[in-house]
Amino acid sequence: MLKLENVSFAYDKDPVLKNISFTLEKGENVSIIGQSGCGKSTLLKLIYGLLHTEGEIYWGNKELLGPNFNLVPGEPFIKYLAQDFDLMLPLTAAENVGKHLSNFYPIKKKRRIKELLEVVEMEDLADKKAKLLSGGQQQRIALARALAKEPEIILLDEPFSHIDHFRKNNLRRRLFSYLKEKNITCMIATHDSTDALSFADRTFVLKNTRIYADGTPEELYQNPPNKYVASLFGDVNHVMLKNLRKKESSRKRVILYPHEIKITGSSEIEAEVIKTYFKGENYLIEAGLNGEKILVDHKKEITPGKKIKLKISEDLIQKRLK
Repeated sequence: MLKLENVSFAYDKDPVLKNISFTLEKGENVSIIGQSGCGKSTLLKLIYGLLHTEGEIYWGNKELLGPNFNLVPGEPFIKYLAQDFDLMLPLTAAENVGKHLSNFYPIKKKRRIKELLEVVEMEDLADKKAKLLSGGQQQRIALARALAKEPEIILLDEPFSHIDHFRKNNLRRRLFSYLKEKNITCMIATHDSTDALSFADRTFVLKNTRIYADGTPEELYQNPPNKYVASLFGDVNHVMLKNLRKKESSRKRVILYPHEIKITGSSEIEAEVIKTYFKGENYLIEAGLNGEKILVDHKKEITPGKKIKLKISEDLIQKRLK
């Protein structure tokens, strides 16, 4: 079990994180999201021991101490994958993965390297030198190396940022399935909503030095407490309620995702199309609604200037207003 109590940190006078406290169970996968500079990477560095805090960090009964106490940062049961991969460039992909594995059992070591290269889909490039690999390939090798001596906790800082989109989803499925199978606790700092929604058991939203929201991905996505949280998962509308209800006079706003707004043949809500964006499976329609912009998902392209009727579930509006 990972436990943080009143963990704070400041690079200068202004705090980056302040009084962070939480508990994670073994094997739990937590995504950390928030705008750039909110402290995602700093939190991982504090847990790993690269930075010092006056707060307390425990793994089970063991207190994890920072650089003020440990000459060599980190613990043998924790692996931290930073955004710079720190590979040995003259070595091959396989040699980098096996760099910290014992040579005493060469067959076992070879089997372990092969297993990890398969997890990150790099077995075909095992003998290629790291300096000849692309940034995405190097990132996958760094990920495999972090798992080589199976950790109890793995801390991942934007681990898929350099990886091609077509390969990213399959790699994520393989990696997070592997972590679950091995019961490895994982914390991932990410800007990618897929990491936060599809693979996390729990999501922390960081803002203004604190954990601003904490819940399952489903809870935070379906019932976002505010526009900031909702916007971290993609496009979002923050619409004046009086633009959705004819007799509404309040200045309340409601959070709606583009796919929750339907274009229909008959409705009191009328907007004018400003622009259409092709997204592959559908189109994102940007429209003007009584002086504010609204985004709507639709199956077909719509010409700018055309008037459209919009339909939103009243039950959904009531749910978001609670």
